[in-house]
Amino acid sequence: MITREPHDMDDFDFIAIGDITTDAFIQLKDAAVEDGIDGRKKLCVTFGDKIPYENVVVVPAVGNSANAAVAAARLGLKSGLVSNVGNDDHGKEDLESLKKNGVAINFVKVHEGKLSNYHYVLRFGAERTILIKHETYDYAIPDIGTPKWIYLSSLGENSLPFHHTLAKYLTERPEIKLVFQPGTFQIKLGYENIPDIYKLSELFFCNVQEAKRILKTKENDVQKLLLGMRDLGPTIVVITDGPAGAYTYDGKEMWHMPMYPDIAPPVDRTGAGDSFASTFTSALALGKSIPEALMWGPVNSMSVVQHIGAQKGLLSRQELEKFLTEAPDNYKPKQIK
Repeated sequence: MITREPHDMDDFDFIAIGDITTDAFIQLKDAAVEDGIDGRKKLCVTFGDKIPYENVVVVPAVGNSANAAVAAARLGLKSGLVSNVGNDDHGKEDLESLKKNGVAINFVKVHEGKLSNYHYVLRFGAERTILIKHETYDYAIPDIGTPKWIYLSSLGENSLPFHHTLAKYLTERPEIKLVFQPGTFQIKLGYENIPDIYKLSELFFCNVQEAKRILKTKENDVQKLLLGMRDLGPTIVVITDGPAGAYTYDGKEMWHMPMYPDIAPPVDRTGAGDSFASTFTSALALGKSIPEALMWGPVNSMSVVQHIGAQKGLLSRQELEKFLTEAPDNYKPKQIK
């Protein structure tokens, strides 16, 4: 039986669902970046050597969904997280961090005898490679009421049945809007295994490389990728393309948005995509239009990459709107014909 504190009885604006983790950021000193045979860059260290590193920064309570919940809370939404932790020190730190960031922890289940997720982030320059391991938890939907938005992202490899459970839950509650930002395993699953989630999505986020993997195509034209992704069912598709900005399509209008200019060279790009997607979603939840949401997203991404970790740079609504007033004249969405 789920119990709630009296002040939590009202429906939430934003409930994120996904795994939570602690990230240990390891700044490498002696490494190299080389071109791989698949066209992607490879982080390289000498096999068998002792590799020096500069420092380690440990950041609790992160992960796509946790980052999104914190972003929504800082922008003024009533936010909560559905997730799982072990009954260990890392799990306790995760819960305390969420609480400090204004995210309700009512729906985070603590598992006796299990470990919490712990990932290692290998930093080299402003880029990173993440060593991930999702602990095996029994996924279930707690009594979350009827939130206005549900934000679904990264889950472990045993979560396939949960996706169908969630789809049934949403089908029975059409007033809830689903946001889907697929994580590594969900992309690996493929559309054919979770078509109900794609079709129920009000909002869908991915980057260009992820769109190509989902659609099983070598197509590089972002407009064609937008069309292909929307054919899978989402109402609004948003595809990010790194320094080239972001694109969106809702079946009627297609827009492109440039990056917000960096105020300084990026320190760490971890969480840039999460901050964009959750800020775009929060803007819609706050009554903004798609073009307005496109202007909000890159501001938080710009701020996040100025810090190590995915949450330290997340802005309040007042801070974000200040950056918008200071934006250059060419920082505006452009409709694609």
